[in-house]
Amino acid sequence: MEIKMTDGNVQKNSLTKEMKVKLKMEKNLRNSCKNFPEGFEKKDFPYSINNNEDSSKKQLKSFQLAHNNEIVFNKQVFLFNHLDGNRRINTQGTSKDIHPIILALGLQYSEFKICGSNARCIFMLNSFKQVIQDYHTPAGTTLQRHLQSYINLHIAHLVLSRPLSVSMRNAIRFLKLEISNSSIDLAEDEVYITINVNKLIMKKAKNLLIKRIDRFIRDRITVADQVIIAAGQNKINNGDVILIYSRSSIVEQVLIEAYQRHKFFRVIVVDSRPGFEGKECVHRLSKVGIISTYLTISSLCYIMREVTKVFLGAHAMLSNGALYSRVGTSIVAMTAKDNNIPVIVFCESYKFTDRVQLDSFVNNELGPIDNLIDISCDNCSNSGPLSSWYELANLKLLNLMYDVTPAKFINVCVSEMGLLPSTSVSILVHEFK
Repeated sequence: MEIKMTDGNVQKNSLTKEMKVKLKMEKNLRNSCKNFPEGFEKKDFPYSINNNEDSSKKQLKSFQLAHNNEIVFNKQVFLFNHLDGNRRINTQGTSKDIHPIILALGLQYSEFKICGSNARCIFMLNSFKQVIQDYHTPAGTTLQRHLQSYINLHIAHLVLSRPLSVSMRNAIRFLKLEISNSSIDLAEDEVYITINVNKLIMKKAKNLLIKRIDRFIRDRITVADQVIIAAGQNKINNGDVILIYSRSSIVEQVLIEAYQRHKFFRVIVVDSRPGFEGKECVHRLSKVGIISTYLTISSLCYIMREVTKVFLGAHAMLSNGALYSRVGTSIVAMTAKDNNIPVIVFCESYKFTDRVQLDSFVNNELGPIDNLIDISCDNCSNSGPLSSWYELANLKLLNLMYDVTPAKFINVCVSEMGLLPSTSVSILVHEFK
């Protein structure tokens, strides 16, 4: 069967119902697609479908990608058009110089299979270790000069899949500094000698960079988490009712460690749409034996009367002392402040940034808009009322990922540097520089 589209006219032979729907969507998209979104080219749009099975599958996949990108482009809320959103990247058109491990990592980022600041940063650094290990300096250049641009190419691909977190930006800054500080005359396989405690240590340039990445992960993330977990034990007393929001890996570890030290307390996990990340957290806490209660954010005001402390994780701590974290965090902190309940934030120092934000609108990230609707029963008679939301001309969806909690709602920030007021972040950032 062959189908051709010429000037919007369709010539067809015994079309199936599914193919008719696809053609209708394709025709509507062609008529409305005047401005193509970023990352989408006209060559990716299928103007014809033939009876070749492999070609049809490729064209259908390309059409679905184009259709999803066009929905995102046309359905954005005008006030938030400047924000970066989730992009479903197509690896077919990527540069051949991109390492396969970065291609796989970019897909996992774009599909939100890897979430959380620490997890995203660790996966990125481990991937860069493999990139550096497989790297070979081209003839006529040096490792210091060429590796920098080579790494930038891979970073650009990760940015296309999902905007970088503050932790990832700081880790990338560290890696670039290590590359620029390496000797310009040092080749990738050249062996040089370092004197350390009267011992001669033979190292390769690439191995040195890899070891420095390992040291960053160990010192700034792994060991930092251990110090924070130990410091957090002093904030938990027997009989406490601790409220946490969504899921934070460091907060989860603090609570589990306290339980293993035979402290008796209860945890209330507050969650919200669309991610419902708190479900995984309450599952882990209950599995180790911690008494837990799970509820949505709509019940926050009612349950707050039972709470004695609020523990929050952080995506980043801003220079003005504000907390940048999962959307909904600010309402939890404000409600706790109104009830005179202490709010304690757990955050590693490598998430500190000199950036200043007063609201959640100038800088933020847009999450997948399909997560806001129920499309699980798309082929059922009782599918969600918004399963075909993109056909409603006057409806636009907004899924903000983060919000900003002012410093006045935070009592203390626990980091590997100790217990600090959140307003001290700017001083620590300046000292690290």
